[in-house]
Amino acid sequence: MLLTIDVGNTHTVLGLFEGTEVIEHWRINTDPRRTADEIAVVLQGLVQQSPLLAETDISGIALCSTVPSVLHEMREMCRRYYGDVPAVIVEPGVKTGVPVRMDNPKEVGADRIVNALAAVHTHGGPAIVVDFGTATTFDAVSAKGEYVGGAIAPGIEISIDALSVRGAQLHKIELVRPRNVIAKNTVEALQSGIIFGFAGQVDGIVERMAEELAADPAEVTVIATGGLAPLVLEEARCIDVFEPWLTLIGLRLIYERNTA
Repeated sequence: MLLTIDVGNTHTVLGLFEGTEVIEHWRINTDPRRTADEIAVVLQGLVQQSPLLAETDISGIALCSTVPSVLHEMREMCRRYYGDVPAVIVEPGVKTGVPVRMDNPKEVGADRIVNALAAVHTHGGPAIVVDFGTATTFDAVSAKGEYVGGAIAPGIEISIDALSVRGAQLHKIELVRPRNVIAKNTVEALQSGIIFGFAGQVDGIVERMAEELAADPAEVTVIATGGLAPLVLEEARCIDVFEPWLTLIGLRLIYERNTA
């Protein structure tokens, strides 16, 4: 089994592959204070509690991280507890097969390159990946499979937190679709602004990016991923495909490229 680990600023997503299929997955908080030993305890506990994995050994590990302190502890965890297991960490020098056409390629988050690879592999290019995480990121991939750039916007949860901090009478709310866009109470007004506002933002940015990315914007496939994507899937008109495991798929592909 291949264990894939995507460490984000807020959550860490783990998935186990049997061949090309994700057979088990977990989402946990990303805690920069966790040590390598604590990470190993959490990981081993998750694996052991799964009825699918009682007799299964991890034969490989692929991971990427946007949090440097966590990456250090993950690296140590792999060394101490899985020293005999091949591990691929997405960082400079690792073969991804994705040319990065940026002013400074080292500035691009590893997860965004991983997503670009998975997008081309699963749906071809040109493509735009919209990743709904701590930030909402938009990544453009050319018809040749090149990462050509993107955009970054504040994420849904960040925006809610900012509203609750700066608005004296505005509190955190459950993120569900309100009955109407024109709300009749404060809770639904917040829900309307967040849900429909982010859907409009996604449609607007994707439309502009598609016009720059391809001579015919209709040829661009728009792929949504990330834990918060389901909140706006039905409201954003531009999204063609929802792939919740896009980053994990990319990690599997990179692992295969570097251990073949």
